[in-house]
Amino acid sequence: MQQAAASIAPPRFVLVAGEASGDLLGADLIAGLRRRYPDARFAGIGGPRMVAAGLDAWHAAETLAVMGLFEVLRHLPELLAVRRDTLRRTLDLRPDVFIGIDAPDFNLGLERRLKQAGIRTVHYVSPSIWAWREKRAERIGRSADRVLCLFPMEPAIYARHGVEARFVGHPLAAAFPLVPDQAAARRDLGLAPDVPVLALLPGSRLGEIRRLGADFLAAADLLARQLPRLQVVAPMANAACRALFETIAAARPPGGAALTVVDGQAHAAMIAGDAVLLASGTAALEALLAKRPMTVAYRLSPWTYRLVKGLGLLKVDRYSLPNHLAGRDLVPELMQEDCTPEALAASLLPWLKQPGLPAGLLDEYRRIHRSLAGEPGQDAAAAIAELLPG
Repeated sequence: MQQAAASIAPPRFVLVAGEASGDLLGADLIAGLRRRYPDARFAGIGGPRMVAAGLDAWHAAETLAVMGLFEVLRHLPELLAVRRDTLRRTLDLRPDVFIGIDAPDFNLGLERRLKQAGIRTVHYVSPSIWAWREKRAERIGRSADRVLCLFPMEPAIYARHGVEARFVGHPLAAAFPLVPDQAAARRDLGLAPDVPVLALLPGSRLGEIRRLGADFLAAADLLARQLPRLQVVAPMANAACRALFETIAAARPPGGAALTVVDGQAHAAMIAGDAVLLASGTAALEALLAKRPMTVAYRLSPWTYRLVKGLGLLKVDRYSLPNHLAGRDLVPELMQEDCTPEALAASLLPWLKQPGLPAGLLDEYRRIHRSLAGEPGQDAAAAIAELLPG
């Protein structure tokens, strides 16, 4: 009788997410699991969306949202204390499954300890093993019973290392329509409907804006000399990014491009633009889903770049997600010493002079968009449900 009662007990899940994107994925996943298990219990670390979805939050997600070496060192005692507390609570609760959502530096070590203790573990959002040190897949497999991937090429990489992985769809694929409405986006942002528009995204971190902001603005000013009606819209991730970017913009020589800085609204800015200049990262995928021509740029600190190249940590010739997903060069990539205002402006000028994607490139954008589609919350819940007893 005792065994029968245990078999019908509502499942218990512990989830740990550390950023706003993880909070979104976690809330969607809780909804998907709730449909399968209406009486399930959810606890762990999450943000306001996960709490609203029913998470009993032991700690707030912002606790883990620390970027940069020195920031991490400054917060290290607190982070270690939170991880010890989360480990203790999880071992006491003995959930059916532990789900670490992104935050690999925090979650993978925690998952390894829990897996060794006999608790089923899932890591949701694969680190970029396709670009950096593929051998990490083996280490991730020692932490997670299953990896849930956002990109369709990732499970095959894990399979080469004997790790079970499942593609569950990318949430951004649902965030953009297959045919975006440029006119509506311009109205929403207060941009003129009949002028060339450049969307400028120098990054969502202060270090990226320091390294790229001045050159991005200088490229826009070069373009404005040839396109006097050019409007530039720059969405900023937060108040600190906006303050830094506006300080850099204020130092420009007079007579530069007309600049509109907005809070958030990155998707609308991309759709509104005739072309997008962006820092390499997720923004390149967003620009592809917005169906806009782009130039992808990036610059690491010289010391970091020498270290990465010298140790052979970077395993790909293509840096941007559009090019990697296509398996060929769809968009220009201007990295390190190639990232100059003159080169950036030259790569963007044709798109601003004659807006619109060629049919072949647009077809490829749409093909990739469809390949990423899914229902991440539902598909992830199904993959996790397979790990439960019975």
